Amino acid sequence: MSSAKDARPLRLGLPKGRMQEAIFTLLKDAGIELSLGHRGYRPTLSIPGYETKMLKPQNIVEMLHMGSRDIGFAGADWVAEKQVELVELLDTELNPVQVVAAAPVDLLVDGQLPKIPLRIASEYERLTKKWIAENKLDATFVRSYGATEVFPPEDADCIVDNTATGSTLRANKLQIVGELMISSTRLYANPRVLDDKEQMSKIDDLLLLLKSVLEARRRVMVEVNVSQDQLEAIVNVLPCMREPTISTLHGGGGFAIKSAVPCKDLPLIIPQIKALGGTDIVVTRLAQIIS
Repeated sequence: MSSAKDARPLRLGLPKGRMQEAIFTLLKDAGIELSLGHRGYRPTLSIPGYETKMLKPQNIVEMLHMGSRDIGFAGADWVAEKQVELVELLDTELNPVQVVAAAPVDLLVDGQLPKIPLRIASEYERLTKKWIAENKLDATFVRSYGATEVFPPEDADCIVDNTATGSTLRANKLQIVGELMISSTRLYANPRVLDDKEQMSKIDDLLLLLKSVLEARRRVMVEVNVSQDQLEAIVNVLPCMREPTISTLHGGGGFAIKSAVPCKDLPLIIPQIKALGGTDIVVTRLAQIIS
């Protein structure tokens, strides 16, 4: 019988580049510290049982497909581009981007691509060729290796690229003419690892920690004091995960209510609580929520 000491570590792919900071912060907020070591490509986690390597997201997708990585963080756009069968374990909703087609404003006719032979540059070969076929364009694919937005107008008529805000496209006088997909950073697994009970136990523990942080980021703790006669009225306007926590104030002069409230609801909830007689309202950030 193998012991925990000699059990095979779970092979985790961590992203380099644009996704790196957000994922490292997510792990840190979950209580998982990373030690980058001398060269920084094989960080050590503060929890046992992991073998980590830092790779570009495109490579993580390929390594997961081949089975040399068990789980890893990558963008949904590269999973779609590589056309590999992976299992999505968690959408972190971090680093959201759109994969779009864009072209110089001067080229467009009524906001659309002209009916002429086109050169379309992109790092996304499969996604781009699929989009060309779906839109019945007379177009030639041109592969780029980064900085795709600078190809037009001399080296391409149109590009397919990812964008978070569209500012880089606008700076290069490009206008979006098509939307291919929405992407974000997600945690994926090689399907075979799901059949390994020991590895799945580690994965489930990691997912619990990551989800607790992501849920906490979406909520804040609202605490409010309320009189007996207004207790139910305020409870009714406070959204919560299950039931709010209610305790009696010292001296029996009312009640204290605590509820984890979605951040997006605060602008509506706080005025309602105040109008209903709530006092001593305190809003605090949360680190982790485990339901």
